[in-house]
Amino acid sequence: MKIPARRLRARAGCLAALLLPLAAAQAQEAAAQPSEAIALAAQAYLQDQLANLPGQPSIAIDPPRAERLTPCDAMSPFMPSGMKLRSRMTVGVRCNAPRPWTTYVQATISVPGQYYVASRRIAAGQALTPDDLAPRDGDLIALPPGAITDPQTVVGMTAAYRINAGQTVRGSSLRNAQSVLRGANVRINARGKGFVVSSEGQALDNAAPGATVQVRTASGQVVSGIVRNAGLVEIQL
Repeated sequence: MKIPARRLRARAGCLAALLLPLAAAQAQEAAAQPSEAIALAAQAYLQDQLANLPGQPSIAIDPPRAERLTPCDAMSPFMPSGMKLRSRMTVGVRCNAPRPWTTYVQATISVPGQYYVASRRIAAGQALTPDDLAPRDGDLIALPPGAITDPQTVVGMTAAYRINAGQTVRGSSLRNAQSVLRGANVRINARGKGFVVSSEGQALDNAAPGATVQVRTASGQVVSGIVRNAGLVEIQL
């Protein structure tokens, strides 16, 4: 029996209506697949960034919006330009294949740990002793950059300027006892194959041992050398 074309079109329309929700659900499921992977990629990236801090980091990633993103085989998380680690921050996730896209997620992080403050007033130029440092518990992410978390690394260093009692001790406020200070007179040893030529000069910046510093010689020439100690800069010829 031959079915009229009108009835066939009607049946096709009904079938399409039944299949449309199923297709939409399957498409939505496919689009939702990257969501968890995006969050995991961002979390792993932040864990790597926090690896140098003592303590166990806590990382919470807001649910990524992935409705319009296709499944990804190779994701690369990154820090947006100018962004630094902080309690509330943005992490970028870039898909490299098979179809490129870039999205951004919000993260809340904290690292409970111990840091150190000045137990008493420390004068500029004073060498630090263990008694000058007092431990405090807090969120290491919320601290000023360079906050000291290991006292053994700074004992014996000198304060670059006055540090008040209770103030967080930072690496930028300390100088290695063997560091060259800006404006200090230093000896310059220019070493060549089988000879050494010594002269005097003035350091143009602060620099720790092993770092490069510029020195102005007595003749006015500016040269660069490696700091060996507080009074010696070496140039390899």
